[in-house]
Amino acid sequence: MEQEGTNVLYVLPEGFIAEILSRTSPRDACRSSVVSSIFRSTADSDSVWERFLPSDIQLILSSSVSPFLPNFSSKKEQFLHLCDNPLLIDNGTKTLALEKCNGKKCYMIGAKELSIAWGDTPMYWNWPSRPESRFSEVAELLEVCWLEIRGKMETRFLSTNTTYVAYLVFKFKYDASGFDYEPIEVSVKLASGGRPKHGEVKSVYSKRPEETEAEGEVPVKRKADSRSEAEVPKETKTDSVPEREAPKERGDGWMELGMGEFFNERGVDGVVEMSLKEIKVLWCISGLIIEGIELRPKENL
Repeated sequence: MEQEGTNVLYVLPEGFIAEILSRTSPRDACRSSVVSSIFRSTADSDSVWERFLPSDIQLILSSSVSPFLPNFSSKKEQFLHLCDNPLLIDNGTKTLALEKCNGKKCYMIGAKELSIAWGDTPMYWNWPSRPESRFSEVAELLEVCWLEIRGKMETRFLSTNTTYVAYLVFKFKYDASGFDYEPIEVSVKLASGGRPKHGEVKSVYSKRPEETEAEGEVPVKRKADSRSEAEVPKETKTDSVPEREAPKERGDGWMELGMGEFFNERGVDGVVEMSLKEIKVLWCISGLIIEGIELRPKENL
């Protein structure tokens, strides 16, 4: 029976096999090339991998300012390069990369493209270059009592029928302070009035200054209340401060914090708006370094 099935594959036209593979995913195409010699040449063909690249790839490449962009020998090589090497676009204010498993677009909006309260005031914010950043400048907080950062992205540039998660990409300086006194509000919403998939606002703690010494170290969670349940007043149970959400380390020398998610159905929803703010308590805070906000397809869909 197995031999009979193999013989059937041998008589299938190459174009038919290419059409089948192009309707799967980059991951499945790679797997098929390993499992079956019949599929190997077709699975690596331009006709298959062109379908995995964004339809507007030429427009994207024309807006790139990335240095040393290679001449690709195949569409597969081009695809894999864009997965591992974010492409600087829009005069260096954004980057584009592709998800290796499905080819969906990932964008990062650089700090210079974000709206940062008092960001153009040298006594509050500095704009240095960092060797680990993909952008020429990052935002370094010197000291403010009013933290408000906003970013936006037109949904037509994103992959359709995709749930995206927005992440703040950042790190702390060794002497960062003021981030443990009040929850920071983050939100993600569609400006057209559409709703994010799981609410619009959540509260997080970024860092307890005395808990870490190294720059960029992930903070330690606050210890649980040692009192028994009977000893905790009811108002504490119902109106308790939200548990801190710890940032996660990335593989590029930065940390990230999820801000919220939304579903981009057809790419015609207008603009997605993201914000992070602490404008209530007005504690002085310092030592935050921001690379940007990344929009990335949600994992395990």
